Amino acid sequence: MKAKLPTDEKDRIDALNSIGILDSGSEDFFDGITRIAAKVLDVPIALVSLVDTDRQWFKSKVGLDIDETHRDFAFCAHAILSSDPLIVENANDDPRFSDNPLVTSDTNIRFYVGVPVKSIKGHSVGTLCAMDNKPRTLKQNQIDILKDLSLLVSKEIQHREIIAKSKKVIKSSESKFQSIFENAAIGIALVTPTGSWMQVNDDLCKILGYSREELTNLTFQEITYSEDLDKDLMLLNQLVNGEINRYEIEKRFIRKDGTVIWISLNVTKQLDENGDLESFITILKDIQMIKESEASLLNLKKSLEARVLERTEELSQANLSLSHALAQRIESEQNLKNRELELRMIIEHANDAYVCMNADGLVTAWNRQAEIIFGWSEEEALNKRFEKVVLPEQKQEEHRIEIQQYLKFKQSNIVGKRIEMEAITKRGQTIPVELQINPLEINGQLIFNSFIRDITDRKKLEKILQDEARNDVLTGLPNRRKFDEILPIALARAQRNKHLIGLLFIDLDGFKSINDNYGHDSGDMVLREVANRLDKSVRSTDTVARLSGDEFVIITDFINNETENAELLAAKILNKLSTPIFIRGRVVSISASIGIAMYDGVKSKAPVNPEALLKAADMAMYKAKKHGKNQYQISDSKFI
Repeated sequence: MKAKLPTDEKDRIDALNSIGILDSGSEDFFDGITRIAAKVLDVPIALVSLVDTDRQWFKSKVGLDIDETHRDFAFCAHAILSSDPLIVENANDDPRFSDNPLVTSDTNIRFYVGVPVKSIKGHSVGTLCAMDNKPRTLKQNQIDILKDLSLLVSKEIQHREIIAKSKKVIKSSESKFQSIFENAAIGIALVTPTGSWMQVNDDLCKILGYSREELTNLTFQEITYSEDLDKDLMLLNQLVNGEINRYEIEKRFIRKDGTVIWISLNVTKQLDENGDLESFITILKDIQMIKESEASLLNLKKSLEARVLERTEELSQANLSLSHALAQRIESEQNLKNRELELRMIIEHANDAYVCMNADGLVTAWNRQAEIIFGWSEEEALNKRFEKVVLPEQKQEEHRIEIQQYLKFKQSNIVGKRIEMEAITKRGQTIPVELQINPLEINGQLIFNSFIRDITDRKKLEKILQDEARNDVLTGLPNRRKFDEILPIALARAQRNKHLIGLLFIDLDGFKSINDNYGHDSGDMVLREVANRLDKSVRSTDTVARLSGDEFVIITDFINNETENAELLAAKILNKLSTPIFIRGRVVSISASIGIAMYDGVKSKAPVNPEALLKAADMAMYKAKKHGKNQYQISDSKFI
């Protein structure tokens, strides 16, 4: 009777094929097991049988000349259906085997016992079995010994399965590690025990300004700023002597062009399999801008630590042949852990977010910095679409199109490039980021490594610098540069819309005596108060600016007649300034001389020169000074 297929048949065959043992040569370990089985059970035939898709193949055999038989009439095909031993005391009396060719032919099998051999996940890949051409009844101790021997065969099979899987994982891990090493948006290097640059990535070359070839001909001591070298070497010596496991410092390097750059340096040591120093793993981050803006940089926290696994003997003298396989397994696992630790150290403690997605756009890796920047935990982000957890809604479709473009044509406007764009956090906050997506193919599968840097602080600094360039630091009013931009626009608008525009030039009276008598700090407080009063005196459509020192100007737009509104405003300002100013317990009085120049956009046939209008208002101000100060005068010049 043909045996049914096990419910786990596909997984069982996959496990058998992954071991790589089918059609291999004879081995002392397996042959020793079958010899012991035949001896203990006192039978002529003992086999280690592996049940393939259409056959059973004998890894080891005693008392049988053939290497395999068809699965349809294999006793072992029945034995793998259960975890318990299959015992057939007389095949002629068993309806499953009474018509089996092995029973009815010259082979004349009457007795069979088989114990399943298991893979790591418990799939029965074969049996340890024994046969005889006469009926038999086994004693319990014989069954127990056969089960023990089967367990030894299972352990050997499982060890080989582990070795095969470990080799495959190590190959994939090394490929992924190399990609991250090369594409990480931070400087990474391996340094020899003497200080020579052994291996560097592109970002390190950009930071220090040297090519890879130039760096490998230098030591880190040669390009370290002299004042920082002693501290670095002291910590390095402690690291070598085992006093510390790693160190991180802020130090300076001398770039190729001679400039000095501040670097955040993180150093750990890499040991070989004998525990000897092999190299230093160094991670370098450019913190020059942060130093200049007096911000602090987060240092990498954790270091790479080598862990050594103790080898234990698991088997007795009869299992000595397993030692070599066990040693290989330990070595493979150690290499895998070392690679994983290196990879985890780089990814988890990078100052940039690292996000990996598969070809379908689903997130497969999400480091701690990604959690900090975007607010999604690793558990929340995994298996979500990349654009859903990173990009604003209006950018999501564009991202999907770009990825599909790369998958079809290997071309994209975002893949392989470093771009600035807006991202969105879990709370819906939009932040500026610098994004770089790099493709990587591992075992025929395409993935995308993404490094994302939050550039909010950099953008804020740029805006502050831009505002400072166009606004007066003391009063907050537009400065001369911004006024020079605003006045031509206002004049052009007046000509286009056919209305009047007035320009008031204001100079404080006696301001120098305030500085002389009370000090420049008090003078600055007076200027701020004057700026505040001027700003409150005008309409929202008017512009108040500080030209320099104690000189201010006002552009009053959309006025009704030639001078009336401008004069009313000047009178209002003189009244506002007449109120005393209290500075540090002192009463300070201030007044101003005001010159007014008008431009008639109704009658104008050509644009007016802004400098001419400003000069006219300035001359009118001097006229007010000459007539006794604390008053306003209107320019005689007509601008139409």
